[in-house]
Amino acid sequence: MRGSILGTAVRRVEDPDLITGNTTYVGNLSANGSIDGLLHVAFVRSPLAHGLVTGIETADAAAADGVVAVYTAADLGLPAHHGLMVLNPDLPRPPLATDRVRFVGEAVAMVVAESKAAAVDAAELVEVDYDPLPAVVDPEEAFAPDAELQFPEQGSNLAAGLRDGNSAAALDGAEVVVRARMVNQRLAVVPMEGNAIVVDPRGDANHDLLIHVSTQMPHGFRAQLAGILGLDAATVRVIAPHVGGAFGGKAGVLAEHTAVVGASRRLGRPLAWVETRSENLVSMPHGRSQVGYYELGLTRDGMMTGLRCRVVGDAGAYAGFGGALPLHMTYVMAPGVYAIPKVGYDAASALTNTTPVGAFRGAGRPEAAAHLERLVDIAAVELNMDPVELRRRNFLDPSAFPLTTPVGAAYDVGDYDLPLREALRLADYEKLREEQQSRREAQDPVQLGIGIAVYVEITAGGGGSEYGSVHVHADGTATVSAGTSAHGQGHATSFAMLVSDRLGIPMDRISYAQSDTATVPRGGGTGGSRSLQMGGSAVDKAATDVLDQARNRAAAMLEASVDDVELTDGGEFGVTGVPTPTVTWQQIASGAEAAGQTLFAGLDATQDGATFPFGAHVSVVEVDTETGRVSPRRHLAVDDCGRILNPLLVEGQQHGGLAQGIAQALYEEVVYDADGQPLTSTLADYHVPTAADLFPFEAATTETPTHMNPLGAKGIGESATIGSTPAVQNAIVDALRPFGVRHIDLPCTPERIWRAIRAGGEDPWREPPAIFDDLPRRGGDSTEEAGAI
Repeated sequence: MRGSILGTAVRRVEDPDLITGNTTYVGNLSANGSIDGLLHVAFVRSPLAHGLVTGIETADAAAADGVVAVYTAADLGLPAHHGLMVLNPDLPRPPLATDRVRFVGEAVAMVVAESKAAAVDAAELVEVDYDPLPAVVDPEEAFAPDAELQFPEQGSNLAAGLRDGNSAAALDGAEVVVRARMVNQRLAVVPMEGNAIVVDPRGDANHDLLIHVSTQMPHGFRAQLAGILGLDAATVRVIAPHVGGAFGGKAGVLAEHTAVVGASRRLGRPLAWVETRSENLVSMPHGRSQVGYYELGLTRDGMMTGLRCRVVGDAGAYAGFGGALPLHMTYVMAPGVYAIPKVGYDAASALTNTTPVGAFRGAGRPEAAAHLERLVDIAAVELNMDPVELRRRNFLDPSAFPLTTPVGAAYDVGDYDLPLREALRLADYEKLREEQQSRREAQDPVQLGIGIAVYVEITAGGGGSEYGSVHVHADGTATVSAGTSAHGQGHATSFAMLVSDRLGIPMDRISYAQSDTATVPRGGGTGGSRSLQMGGSAVDKAATDVLDQARNRAAAMLEASVDDVELTDGGEFGVTGVPTPTVTWQQIASGAEAAGQTLFAGLDATQDGATFPFGAHVSVVEVDTETGRVSPRRHLAVDDCGRILNPLLVEGQQHGGLAQGIAQALYEEVVYDADGQPLTSTLADYHVPTAADLFPFEAATTETPTHMNPLGAKGIGESATIGSTPAVQNAIVDALRPFGVRHIDLPCTPERIWRAIRAGGEDPWREPPAIFDDLPRRGGDSTEEAGAI
């Protein structure tokens, strides 16, 4: 029997090109002169957070050297549209602002010129007259009776909202109730490569329109753009070349994309737009931005009886996708890993004069985990119970899976104590507690904090289908493709491993094709940690089909029954029990080609629902109580993503997720002043940690395979982000327990810590906005709501 390559640490095949610079990003296409007649775009952006547009003067810009055209919304006449999804159908965003601007950085006009420099210079000559209006920046203040309305015709700043019939009833019968108001701050996505698009209206031999775009969902981009512009999707070709990170921020068609496509079609010439870093920080959709009012009911011996959640989401301007997350993903994951019998959940998303909020690594699940795990630690202090013990008393029973939670989430399989046991073992938890006690007794100014977080998340939400194909060529090499779209995850490696394992073809003879709608017929793209379980299952299914084709051909060539033909250790076909003769893949594929046929399978794999990865994190920090400085000492992540295909890829995803999750706990926050001016519009102000700011991570895994797909795989791309943030936050508050500190909002900056120490045991609660009393009731049952996500 042939040995399997699956489950082994195989080095990434993508990396040589990335390391040596043998890559092609959209920005390369715009700069290397490969596209004849290419013009460049610069946007004129609003300096105001809110104001009426009373006039736009473009004559001076149009007359500038190198300028080909200057366009406003009135010139292009493009339809307003939504982003990745529709939160409120009445609030689409125009590609260029029309009568009103609603956030600093909103595109108002665009300059098209022979060079990027000429376009940028001319953009300075466009004069826009504004009538300033008051700005609303805080999502809770957006619901105040006197708040300025973003869309006056709407009558309020409520983008969307839902409530249970009586969420307060979830706390009935509780002997102890703990509560907290918690902020999950606004974050910038900050991919290494910002948004970029090159549009060629001349198309190619088979398409009327050719678009290169930095996106994580090429087929989705094509479908959405075709719908916006009324085009036949079959006439549009979308290619995503190498993509320098996305993290959810490059899903869907943005306003700037539509404007560039519209201008290119109007001029009949190819256009390029590659955003600057400052543009990226103010215009790419932000992430997170929730305020949670959570209350947990328990018995005195620590059994959870009910959870009440009231969540304010910040949709930003134009009801961004992120505004939907409190109503959906955060809702579905609200009870987490615990057997909470009653969950009451209300959510309201506010319109504010800020950058629209979209998806960011985890998209709604990190918020749910951070809120719940923080509340569990508050409960442990209230009950004078070890936080590990409180969690264990309330874990869902592994023997009860599959199960449906009170909010309708269909969990596939889980054993939440499994990764927790491993994390505590690796951390030597009892020894850490002993060290902590010693420091407390000595009144050491540098206190030790130990934070626990146990999480479950949803991946491949809703299930569905994905495309995969395998083609074995006449020379014995193979090409694999999938409808997913890699931007750093390692698809080329993992999918080649599946094909190599199934067909016995060496990985160095397998190439990967993706992210081109002309060569890959369909696909859901990459998002929600779906790629391996969906795309990988499709590739595995296609490889099995090709293997069956090859065995039939080999049987004819060997004059044997197909049931007796086997694939040998050397990757050739022979007859069981007969050492010779054998036939090679090259012989079989070349024979098929000579007969006018191919060894090829392209098909879809389906998955009936989502999968639910889980894990446990232990964070160990030192907090200088005199300055508020936090020094992370250790972070142990034990994540369970089902069956592991390649431990090296999993570890890489864990490390990336840990960097982002820990950064949210300690450093990152988008900040606006009271007038809606962004104070973090450069990387000098917005603190993305470098390697020097971080420390070695300790990443481990457990394996609990799922029955939802033949690989037994769940997602891993977002898991470490979800588990790490509350673990670090809990560790910091744990270090400050002797000072009576009950809670510190994210990010836990030195100033916030210093102030919390001096404020003592301030209650982390205030009454939520009255908007929750006026929300429409959640329609249908909770299972239907969860299934619609």
